[in-house]
Amino acid sequence: MLAFVKGELIHIGNDYIVVEAGQIGYEITVPQSVIVDIPRIGQEVKIHTYMYVREDAVNLYGFLTRDDLEVFKLLITVSGIGPKGACAILSVLTTDELKYAILADDSKTISKAPGVGSKTAQKLIIELKDKMKIEDMFTSNNKDIGNVASISNDCVGEAVQALVALGYTSTEATKAVRAVNIDGDMRVEDLIKAALKKLI
Repeated sequence: MLAFVKGELIHIGNDYIVVEAGQIGYEITVPQSVIVDIPRIGQEVKIHTYMYVREDAVNLYGFLTRDDLEVFKLLITVSGIGPKGACAILSVLTTDELKYAILADDSKTISKAPGVGSKTAQKLIIELKDKMKIEDMFTSNNKDIGNVASISNDCVGEAVQALVALGYTSTEATKAVRAVNIDGDMRVEDLIKAALKKLI
């Protein structure tokens, strides 16, 4: 198994790149987000990879961060979503945006990915929601886990639901709540007010 490929970027295609490492050129399928963010040809890159083996082919899929790779691995565990579908999702949504959408039950956002219908998006949410915790979304932004733990998931959920009732999408509401600098003594009402300021 190849954990990553580090070498010179030789070529950028529509949905793949070629990286030369140890005098071998690795063709790696990547989401569009990688194509946009990758350095220029001739520069050194490090691509975290996943090797997908079928009877008739062996494909390498690559990502710029380990987090993106881990989310890709989760996506392909969902029945009906293969590597190409997972890449399509990560081409439309960043890893954080996908996590927000899953936690917020926002199948509409996920179904924006080509080839992903509303039923598949709902199945994805059901199968992956338990594998993603709201605390993880806060810690991924380097917030103090103690602050997050001081407010229960029920309070956070209530704040998100209140913002949705005010007309914001589930994803917008979840993002706003996450952006709040949480105080240990903060009540649900305070959390809602602080989140609203982030949305204005």
